[in-house]
Amino acid sequence: MDKILLPKNTTTASFIKRINRFVATININDQVFRAHVPSSGRMKELLLPGAQVLIAPSPPGGRTDFKLLMVKHHSAWISIDSLLPNRLVKKALQNNSIPELNGYKRVFSEQKYGNSRFDFLLQSDNKADCYLEVKSVTLVESGVARFPDAPSERGSKHLNELVDAVAEGFRGVVMFIVQRSDAVIFSPHERQDEKFTKALGRAVNKGVEVYARQCTVSPAGVILGVNLPVVIEESE
Repeated sequence: MDKILLPKNTTTASFIKRINRFVATININDQVFRAHVPSSGRMKELLLPGAQVLIAPSPPGGRTDFKLLMVKHHSAWISIDSLLPNRLVKKALQNNSIPELNGYKRVFSEQKYGNSRFDFLLQSDNKADCYLEVKSVTLVESGVARFPDAPSERGSKHLNELVDAVAEGFRGVVMFIVQRSDAVIFSPHERQDEKFTKALGRAVNKGVEVYARQCTVSPAGVILGVNLPVVIEESE
């Protein structure tokens, strides 16, 4: 079981508002504190005034008092740390517990290709090198996990670079990690980013592999869960 444990010194607070992309205010016992938001996603449907959030103290000397880790939505916890999926996938790769990516002996993080830096480069003596990009998903609509929740030029760029890598003989993979447990399928969010949706469809047509995994989320930590079906509208 691949799991990222959360710090033991977490506590809960009430969300007030987002000041900017990475800073919000929270209420603890009628006192207002600043908290780091570890994601650039909009999360407007999650970070609502009064929402219960799970927090941990920020390192001393920083500009915020706490870091947001999770938010409770419809009685369920949702992880909002956009870097956590990378840690979770790295652990799973090291444990050979992602069947689609088993058999690679070496795992390198933050590897440059072209004008992009992919999350992982996987290597083995008898396989083509594999570039792997991991995307954090927090938005679910009627059981459909969606990415992105805001226009993502960077996301489209990564997909186009993966297409180039496949054309050069490498393996290209994008994996969407849904940091909640109420999704039944994954599909790109065309209403938010038509360009990304078309880029994903084109990438699939050009040989890029796309996977989505659900997570089990609790204040104790995040567990990598089952595969979700991926539904993509093919680009013209």
